[in-house]
Amino acid sequence: MPEPEQSCLILPTKALGASRQWLLDQPCPVIAYGDACPYADVVVATQAEANQLGHRVEQFPMAALALVQVLRLTESLTDLEALDLESMAYATLQGGAEFQRWQSSLVIDSPEGVHAGPPISLERSSGELLAQLNRPEMRNSMTVEMRDAWMEMLDVLEHDTSIARLTLSGTGSCFSVGGELSEFGSRPDTARAHWVRTLQSPPRKLVVLGSKVVVHVHGACIGSGIELPAFASRVSAHPRTFFQLPELTMGLIPGAGGTVSVTRRIGRQRTAWLVLSGRRINARSP
Repeated sequence: MPEPEQSCLILPTKALGASRQWLLDQPCPVIAYGDACPYADVVVATQAEANQLGHRVEQFPMAALALVQVLRLTESLTDLEALDLESMAYATLQGGAEFQRWQSSLVIDSPEGVHAGPPISLERSSGELLAQLNRPEMRNSMTVEMRDAWMEMLDVLEHDTSIARLTLSGTGSCFSVGGELSEFGSRPDTARAHWVRTLQSPPRKLVVLGSKVVVHVHGACIGSGIELPAFASRVSAHPRTFFQLPELTMGLIPGAGGTVSVTRRIGRQRTAWLVLSGRRINARSP
């Protein structure tokens, strides 16, 4: 099996092609430095910053390529079409060497004990549904149980037309640290996992219902902990909140709708930078 000839292109913006089609034709991420330009996957200020991103891409070339290809195409797709594309790319990467290498190196303690109360607590207040993620001892990670609770909560919002708004927050030290690592890759059939996501998943529900959702976040918002809130009509953050999309180091791309929700909010290039850099972004400016 041939390896890619190069993992990325690093160019000054003045040396880029001058069309979207030029970018679509590139078989690797295009990292540019200099002035703003739409015909790159990421644009940073200096060559040194571009080289740093390039080094990250070299470590995870397959995930980086899948990411930028998904983001390039997402711009011309509907939200639901884009979610299908994200899911297919995510399923493909789960069968790849980069994810398997990360998974084989993972050493974690499985969650223990019986948790008190439902994973998401719900309270009705007139025409508003108040909800809280309720697994503080697990930092509200996205377990299968939590995902099912998201679906139940959104089903209530969908079918009870007397609810005008869903207001969601999280208990404990943070809103959510994202996917529960002990459950990553627990479905051996990645094609079937993709099929399940296309039938029913929180991102697909939020595409339809997000206009009725308000989310208050705090502390860590990692992976799905920001990907899902980004579908809401309004997101407010405590000043000490931080956001991070760390999936690249797992050999993956965001898989909870982030290539759609985050991109629609901040744009393709900034989303690509968040994933390729893995940097934490603080809610409060320095």
